[in-house]
Amino acid sequence: MTEDDSSLTAAALLPACRHVFEVSAEKIRRLHRRWETFEGAPVFTVEGQYTARGWTEWTQGFQFGSALLQFDATNDGEFLTMGREATRLRMASHVSHTGVHDHGFNNISTYGALLRLMNEGRIPENAWERDFYELALKLSGAVQAGRWTALDAAGAGFVHSFNGPHSLFADTIRSMRSLVVGWQLGHRMMGEGDREISLLGRALEHAESTARWNVWFGTGRDAYDIRGRVAHESIFNLTDRAWRCPSSQQGYSPFSTWTRGLAWILCGFAEQLEFLLTLEENVLEPFGGREKWVRRFRETAEAVADFYLEHTPADGIPYWDTGAPGLFMMGDWRARPAEIHNDCEPVDSSAAVIAAQGLLRLAQATPGAAGVRWRQAGLAIARTVLSPPYLSENPQHEGLILHSIYHRPNGWDHIPPGSRIPLGESSQWGDYHARELALLILRQAQGGPYLKFYL
Repeated sequence: MTEDDSSLTAAALLPACRHVFEVSAEKIRRLHRRWETFEGAPVFTVEGQYTARGWTEWTQGFQFGSALLQFDATNDGEFLTMGREATRLRMASHVSHTGVHDHGFNNISTYGALLRLMNEGRIPENAWERDFYELALKLSGAVQAGRWTALDAAGAGFVHSFNGPHSLFADTIRSMRSLVVGWQLGHRMMGEGDREISLLGRALEHAESTARWNVWFGTGRDAYDIRGRVAHESIFNLTDRAWRCPSSQQGYSPFSTWTRGLAWILCGFAEQLEFLLTLEENVLEPFGGREKWVRRFRETAEAVADFYLEHTPADGIPYWDTGAPGLFMMGDWRARPAEIHNDCEPVDSSAAVIAAQGLLRLAQATPGAAGVRWRQAGLAIARTVLSPPYLSENPQHEGLILHSIYHRPNGWDHIPPGSRIPLGESSQWGDYHARELALLILRQAQGGPYLKFYL
């Protein structure tokens, strides 16, 4: 079970966070110089070199967004130019991409970051540049919301995954940022017969479907109903629109918890809870009222946060799946720090950086002792994952955070000679979210503006 440290503060982690960006700079430069457009998007490293995986280009925004985070943290204009030009030249196809559920990853990390920097006064105000970012974000939100599976006539449904209209992924909760930002910018999504479709309404309904079908609450739903357990995927019968079963693409099984999927839900619900708390009651009245949605988002975020802390080693770095078959050979693995070098199952540092951010955001939205608990746990995980042996200080390794796992069932992760399990490699989402986590803590420690996706 993850241990927290009641004495830990954001200020105490300031040197570590600054060091992250010191190490990060050359890694971003190195990849930018080497990577060719025709190769697609960099996804994960093999022997320290980033490679592509032609599944979907869901990591492109992390590559360019990392440069913008580097600028944000260091004020080095080289990285602003790098990220801004890459967004201008390379991201348009991601705005109009109707075939993926990843708009929040790609477009909020790029266009959204640039608009945020302009709103904060970090880059000069420019009317045409602002219009460019806003138009991209409006269209991204609408395109993402258009990938909709309706479950009933009352509006229930979800943004379906690239597997097809029957498939609801845990990951997609973080793409609701695209719908929210589009709605905040006043975009009117129009459907058949000039029917107006609320981007906010669809974001809320997608979150409700995710909470209802991809998260368990210990209420006896099935024989494996443990509060906070998460399924990567839910499968629906498109004839009668009924939920049929849990599934998993990247986890071990539908009845165990793929820890990165849980981390996506923890971070996604926590940041959306932060957003909901900024809205006036009348805004949410057409959707059932503010109290209804705040309660639901808080209930979901707290359940998965508790599960994460209870089913993760003492240092907060999880193994890739809580039901991974080799864990039983490792004894009481939850009572001690994660063991990177073992013969049974790999850890996943990318789940840790995402979950740590989720815990810090849940703390921000939670008053009292509960909020303190989430904050201390998030800081404790950050202290571990933003330092060696997870932080890669080797300038020849293109990755920033080591020991990330991509797709264990498919065998896509590199296993080095002499090891039985994947280790020592990095991923674009792990590196990006480590930078985002470090920036979140850096701003808190320095009294800067709170880092948020919404306007």
